[in-house]
Amino acid sequence: MEAPQKLSDTDQAKVDAFLARGVNAVERKPFKPLFLIFLLIVVVAGFSLLSQGIAQWAEIY
Repeated sequence: MEAPQKLSDTDQAKVDAFLARGVNAVERKPFKPLFLIFLLIVVVAGFSLLSQGIAQWAEIY
């Protein structure tokens, strides 16, 4: 049994045309949250080391 059509044919054609152009037409790699977490850890660790180095250079710590 087929689901009832919610849009008219012209409206569905407009939606399909919109989805096929611009930002929506670009194929993207799948989102990888583990890579984002790893990148965040690397950036935070880098800033921590940089701040420790600046503190030692300024003879504060």
